[in-house]
Amino acid sequence: MSHSRFHAARQRLESFEPKPGFHAYFYEFLLFGFKQAWACLFGGLLLFLLLATHFFYPDNAPLHRYDFLTLAAIAIQMALLALRLETLREAAVILMFHVVGTVMELFKTAAGSWVYPEDSLLHIGAVPLFSGFMYAAVGSYIARVWRIFDFRFSNYPPHYLTWLLAAAVYVNFFAHHWVIDIRYGLFAAAALLFWRTRVYFKNWREHRWMPLILGHFLVAIFIWFAENIATFANAWNYPGQEDGWEMVGFAKLGSWYLLMLISFVLVALVQPVQEPD
Repeated sequence: MSHSRFHAARQRLESFEPKPGFHAYFYEFLLFGFKQAWACLFGGLLLFLLLATHFFYPDNAPLHRYDFLTLAAIAIQMALLALRLETLREAAVILMFHVVGTVMELFKTAAGSWVYPEDSLLHIGAVPLFSGFMYAAVGSYIARVWRIFDFRFSNYPPHYLTWLLAAAVYVNFFAHHWVIDIRYGLFAAAALLFWRTRVYFKNWREHRWMPLILGHFLVAIFIWFAENIATFANAWNYPGQEDGWEMVGFAKLGSWYLLMLISFVLVALVQPVQEPD
């Protein structure tokens, strides 16, 4: 199994011996934050670029801002691989999410769900190519956090049922424009499928656990915060944001939760679903 450069650094940090009591708990808290930040590396860099170019990108630059973001995202990906800060498996996940996300973007922009207000040369239809990397950032995070925290699962449902649920969610993202939106039924199906599933994660010396449904929801909240930052940076506009930024509604949390289900099932295709020792 190939490892990134972070693997050796992680082993050194995990072998550190702080003083017992408060110092140990505080160290574990800091270690958790460091590992989460590392898992967010690709998405964090992309979000930083969105904000930086929003404030500082020249209006008269010969290269469109969206095109610069596309080239910068590709350069980040190549640098992460060259410096062994990312594994080939994680890069494969990013490519898979880029394709899945771009297909959905093409449909959603055509349906008027959101728009990209700036010009670009590197685009397909009304979708600039950098947009696929935003979906890829979600997949990258899940793949990296899965490996970094050595995820294990108890009472994980049969894989074919998770694939059927993910397929139904993906189809509903398109079909609800013509037929009834079944998202509430999908929420119920997800609850029935995963209500007994626990995810065990090893931050330091032992595996801790939480309900997998709760883990999905926490990541959905995180993505919602990132989406607010991205729309503030004029990466895209929802209806009502054309004349000035306003916070993305909480209703979008449901959409991100469903996207989390798709993302998790896709990553499970390339990451092992192991039971606790």
